[in-house]
Amino acid sequence: MTERFAAPLELEEALTILAGDSAARPVAGGTDLVVAARQGRKPLPESIVAIDRIAALGRQGSEDGSLVLGALTTHAWLATATSVGQAWTALADAAAIVGSPATRGTGTLGGNLMNASPAAETTGPLVIFDAVASLQAAGGRTRTVSVAELATQPGRTIATAGELLTTVTIPPVADRSGSAYIRLEYRRAMEIAIVGAAGLVTIVDGGIVDARIALTAVAPTIVRAPEAEATLRGAAPGPDVFAAAGRTAADHARPIDDVRASADYRRAMIAVVVSRALAVAAARATGEPVAIPASRWIAPPEGQPR
Repeated sequence: MTERFAAPLELEEALTILAGDSAARPVAGGTDLVVAARQGRKPLPESIVAIDRIAALGRQGSEDGSLVLGALTTHAWLATATSVGQAWTALADAAAIVGSPATRGTGTLGGNLMNASPAAETTGPLVIFDAVASLQAAGGRTRTVSVAELATQPGRTIATAGELLTTVTIPPVADRSGSAYIRLEYRRAMEIAIVGAAGLVTIVDGGIVDARIALTAVAPTIVRAPEAEATLRGAAPGPDVFAAAGRTAADHARPIDDVRASADYRRAMIAVVVSRALAVAAARATGEPVAIPASRWIAPPEGQPR
């Protein structure tokens, strides 16, 4: 039961409260928190610090070609921002399928990351883009960590008590690159990924010079697939190459069992979603338009435009 509540307007005020109250938990959109409490999975924190009114956390900007996102950046913003859709398209793909329209309008990037769910949609794209998160504590103490290293297990991150995620910085992608996020889903509303894959490919002179793959909902944290990435570098893009990379990713994965899918089913589906994500990423890398979100994209009959 919540006993203490604060709604600071300044970042340092919020950090001071967090430093002085070991039970305090920061809350922004509250979408995961409220659902967990209503379902009886996790009680509301004893002390809540609402950070949704802190203007410094809601800003977006650019710095030396990198995209800098405040922790309060919503999924709705990510799904519709022109800069994200053009350069970091996989992130737009992921944000566009988070929950419902209401969830996307209130749920935040910072909350998605700090909730540390292995099924978090935006984390995989941030991992393949080598994104970095800034963690700040009272007194101006700040450190940066790779998004790939932020989560340590479901619901846990490397952030210490009193630290708050303030910004996420995404470096520019190389020229002739394309990316995509594909989620296996049973329905097209309020779904949680059974398996997801984020793919990034860079194609120069008809060959793949760089490839990155991150897998969602197949391990306690979101993970890269380095063996599959290695099979792509130096290869010519095509369905057979992408299918082989998908099989390699599946062969080296150690998927989890849970109430939504068995490990064997997840392993079989890894090959499918990885192949699809790479195909869309390659299409985008060569200038072929594929609508956001890629998970809702269905190939038309041959000869018809996509």
